[in-house]
Amino acid sequence: MERKVEMVLVIFVLLSWGSGFIEAGLQMGFYSSSCPQAEMVVRAEVNMALRNDVGFAAGLVRMQFHDCFVRGCDGSVLLDSTPTNKAEKDSPVNNPSLRGFEVIDRAKARLEAACKGTVSCADILAFAARDSIAFSGGFGYPVLGGRRDGRVSILSETFLNLPSPNSNLSQLTESFANKGFSQDEMVTLSGAHTIGRAHCNTISNRLYNFSSTDKQDPSLEPSLATELKQQCPQGSNDKIAVVPMNPRSSYTFDSTYYSNVLAMRGLFTSDEALLTDPATANQVMMNAFDNSMWRNQFSRAMFKLSQLGVITGTDGEIRLNCRVIN
Repeated sequence: MERKVEMVLVIFVLLSWGSGFIEAGLQMGFYSSSCPQAEMVVRAEVNMALRNDVGFAAGLVRMQFHDCFVRGCDGSVLLDSTPTNKAEKDSPVNNPSLRGFEVIDRAKARLEAACKGTVSCADILAFAARDSIAFSGGFGYPVLGGRRDGRVSILSETFLNLPSPNSNLSQLTESFANKGFSQDEMVTLSGAHTIGRAHCNTISNRLYNFSSTDKQDPSLEPSLATELKQQCPQGSNDKIAVVPMNPRSSYTFDSTYYSNVLAMRGLFTSDEALLTDPATANQVMMNAFDNSMWRNQFSRAMFKLSQLGVITGTDGEIRLNCRVIN
């Protein structure tokens, strides 16, 4: 009964968005016959992981973004490096910031036992990202199935495709436009920074070496800068030290990220860059005061992201182990 209600809600959302049940070769309920428990297994594993460490939610959402923006949503970020190739996950852009690979592994192992060679790693990651948001007090959104797994993962491609936390607005806009996203969608997806944590080395330049005229970034709220300096001391060699992205609600998926940006409390240069243009600043303000509107826009943007550069049909493969090609 619960699954029927869920499917009706998904159909209603897709119709209200003007989207069909088949998009880019993907399909709603793709595993309904071949592995009907697929999404339930992923949801159960995500739920169990978050009960032990709620921080996995941000890791899995970020992992999908980092997967889709490099080679499309093909699970290439899940592949391990080999003696002859350094993979995406070992890029300094991803390591050690991405987490949750073991959650994907556990879901895959259960699905291989139940439906061998049927459910792709790329689909598992897409389902897991959605469920992570829902379990973080957020919301669900439709995720179609039918992605197949890629066979290539190259570390150097992360530098070319993933926006830097030090990006200015022009660089952010260009990076997202290269993937088919509007500036509005870029601002919307930036709201994913409402949960999770940042490594100190990603913000140290804002604290100690911002420019030739300002050691500290003047767009960073002074009391927050003081707190961050205590947590991320200058000259520290601790590569795993972290600070919360959103101290007000680090584990709740809501629009308080935008309130932080308005208060000059966004952690990254790229966060505060959203205020450097009237159009994006206005959108930040609207999102800060209208959580429902942002949730709807974010759901649409994630639905679009989950279809980016997908492999379908007979291309690619269905990996038996998400860490290695068959």
